[in-house]
Amino acid sequence: MTNWVYPLGTATDGTWDVSIGTSDSSLSVDGWAHTGLKVATLAAGADVVLPAAGEERIVVPLNGSFTVTVDGTEYDLGGRDSVFHGPSDVLYSGTGRAVSITSADGGRVAVATAPAKDAYPTRLVTAAETPVELRGAGNCSRQVHNFGTPAALEADRFIVCEVLTPAGNWSSYPPHKHDEEKDGETHLEEIYYFETRVADGSAAPADADAIGYQRVYASDERPIDVSAEVRTGDVVLVPYGWHGPAMAAPGYDLYYLNVMAGPGPVREWLISDDPHHGWVRQTWDGQDVDPRLPFGA
Repeated sequence: MTNWVYPLGTATDGTWDVSIGTSDSSLSVDGWAHTGLKVATLAAGADVVLPAAGEERIVVPLNGSFTVTVDGTEYDLGGRDSVFHGPSDVLYSGTGRAVSITSADGGRVAVATAPAKDAYPTRLVTAAETPVELRGAGNCSRQVHNFGTPAALEADRFIVCEVLTPAGNWSSYPPHKHDEEKDGETHLEEIYYFETRVADGSAAPADADAIGYQRVYASDERPIDVSAEVRTGDVVLVPYGWHGPAMAAPGYDLYYLNVMAGPGPVREWLISDDPHHGWVRQTWDGQDVDPRLPFGA
């Protein structure tokens, strides 16, 4: 484990499987200030509570369905069997509001957070409302659920989405960065929370080890060098630098939840490609999107 890589079990906090960068997190990460993530596995009837704080939150069911209470109002989130079964209902809480999450049948839930000041209304974004984008082409094809992007959700600071990558494909590619405020780029921290599975229809043995890989490397004098093998429950933080590819190993599908926010004046995802690899985008024009997409169709 490095300061930027947290395998499952290394970022726990009480009942939380993952608790990084949030207002109540006991795990301190030097140089991390703008984004947070919590993940919990709830038994049937159990709950977790986040007190009111100066952060905005979005509740994302990973598997199972949940009831979320914000300032005394209940919202039912129709969930899903897994992150590979299409979008889920999600709930944006706004800032300065207590949040309670419970599940009648049990399940796993994520909460993305960012320190925030401006108030926006609580909003339920249903699975049917979630913009689903098929990005890239060929073996760079991936599926993006844009429920927490500026075009889909009014919020103060963060940008949140899900990315699903079929077995053998690369996503977060070409490598890119968003670590400066300049023309054409915004300064955003980024969290990757991963899940993996054996691809449908494969002849994998019962003890198959579903894996993926994540790469992060330096874009300037600030040192960072991550080549991480990832599995369900692992987290990689990207404070700066080129990041990508996120690789779905052959035989295994890859999912990640992205949480981005930064100190800049605008809430916008503007990136610079690594100039050695940006040309790859132009090759997609002559290729079809991977026919295995979309997941959950």
